[in-house]
Amino acid sequence: MQDVVIHSDGACHGNPGPGGRAAVLASGQHKRELSGGVAATTNNRMELQAAIEALSALKGPCTVEFHTDSNYLRDGITKWLRGWKRNGWRTAAKQPVKNEDLWRRLDAAVAPHTIKWHWVKGHAGDAGNERCDELATAAIAAVKQKHSREQLAESLREFNASMKAAATVDWLPLG
Repeated sequence: MQDVVIHSDGACHGNPGPGGRAAVLASGQHKRELSGGVAATTNNRMELQAAIEALSALKGPCTVEFHTDSNYLRDGITKWLRGWKRNGWRTAAKQPVKNEDLWRRLDAAVAPHTIKWHWVKGHAGDAGNERCDELATAAIAAVKQKHSREQLAESLREFNASMKAAATVDWLPLG
């Protein structure tokens, strides 16, 4: 299996608000940067999407050293996911798992790989984390430039409504 080092980050101006995500993948002499943004989201959703996109970009099973400044991402994938799945995507408090759609996608994205998850302190000089933060922030700026204030406000209203609706759905366990 190929050895890969991944750094990822998600960012949001307002939470929720316009968001950006980024990942830097490195293997040997090869390096690839991924980034993107959306008009309305949360920081946690951007953290998850950055990880999903990074792992989905790998062409085959890899051994991955994954670096994130998100305890939510690291703890979710290493500590909580197994229990959520066992409990039909419910938390220990019997509440629906927030961002279940993305957790399911991340669960599928990690499956072919052997991953060691590392937490790094954000904005503390880690070169990979700093680069991801730059890319995610630039993605937010691009989203803001592309959309009017009115469009961003409407996107935020739609996002909040969709999150509220998702929280009220009584999810059924699959399989």
